[in-house]
Amino acid sequence: MNVTFEDIIKSQKIQRNVIRRTPLESSHSFSVMTGSKVYLKSECLQKTGSFKFRGAYAKIASLSKSEKKKGVIAASAGNHAQGVAYASSLEKIPCTIVMPVTASPAKVSATRSYGANVILEGTIYDESYAKAADLARKTGATMVHAFDDETVIAAQGVIGLEILEDLPDVDEIYVPIGGGGLAAGILKAVKTKKPKVKVIGVQSSGFPAMKKSFDVGKLQSVSGHRTIADGISVKTPGQSTFKIINEMIDDIVLVDDSSIVKAMFLLMERSKTVVEPAGAVGLAYLLDKKPAKGKKVVAILSGGNVDMYLLGQIVAKGLTEMGRMVKIFILLTDKPGALKEVIDQISSLSVNIVDVIHDRLSSSIPAGTAGVTLSLETQDQAHAQQLINFLKKKNVQFKVVT
Repeated sequence: MNVTFEDIIKSQKIQRNVIRRTPLESSHSFSVMTGSKVYLKSECLQKTGSFKFRGAYAKIASLSKSEKKKGVIAASAGNHAQGVAYASSLEKIPCTIVMPVTASPAKVSATRSYGANVILEGTIYDESYAKAADLARKTGATMVHAFDDETVIAAQGVIGLEILEDLPDVDEIYVPIGGGGLAAGILKAVKTKKPKVKVIGVQSSGFPAMKKSFDVGKLQSVSGHRTIADGISVKTPGQSTFKIINEMIDDIVLVDDSSIVKAMFLLMERSKTVVEPAGAVGLAYLLDKKPAKGKKVVAILSGGNVDMYLLGQIVAKGLTEMGRMVKIFILLTDKPGALKEVIDQISSLSVNIVDVIHDRLSSSIPAGTAGVTLSLETQDQAHAQQLINFLKKKNVQFKVVT
């Protein structure tokens, strides 16, 4: 397999009337926070909410009439599933998607809404893929791989062309990496046209398969750990994508979940943009490490399909991470006015009380006392620390609840 720059140009023409050209916009807020001139490439605004639609459509559009008649099949937990399903609906061909039984109900529902036949099989992607491969052999349907496919890689490379067209003097591009299709395509496009532009891959520290492979120079697998960035939780990268990435990428770096949460929260608050965990890793690294001060950098926001329940957690955890929400537990004497006295003291610091949970009946609460859990809104980490120091000075018995 050999993806060429000409393949990417050809894919750009195929995509032109179907794919949404996503915006590349500068961010004053993130530029101030990182010391770089930050631009955001918002693939989270792509049709189906992810860059995956580009590769899925290009692959399906390239099939012959006889291949289209037999239909397509794919394995995915979310974004690729929706991309293949929607692309199939545009081409009016049969589509089967195998998804893990653990897949988000919202993503399963969205995939079905595009007309796909969804089969729930396996608890992880690898098991779903094995089922999909078996069905493809039995039915003759074309397997649409999420990343390790020449046509798919070339299609994702169009994103690199768009960045260079919109920001010709870009210095560095930060790309999320899972299986490597997005990074491989962008590398082929960018390094061919402007080899001096740095391309840095970003992975979750929970699934550093491509990072590990890059460091040792040969394909590696990882067992993986729990991470919210499920979209890039790939145990083994693609062989074709690794070959390109190993030869062309400038570096691969890692971020943890706490940095991802902060980036997602700030994207919602400052840019009014909802981005999924995997899509936020590039910006998360820029915010955490500030690696390119004074340079023009692009963070690719690769997808925006985030579970609504997780989104609620991101807001709460983001406030906590930034010191803007503090939860404390206080053990009070069970007498009139005890709680009011503490609340008056807290209010004197201009701290807003968001929630109060009063408990006097639990077995862990000693007789004659009452446990009170307070969720408090503070301005920043300094203000939160001022509150904690104040409570200590007033000899209030409390503990911070994490």
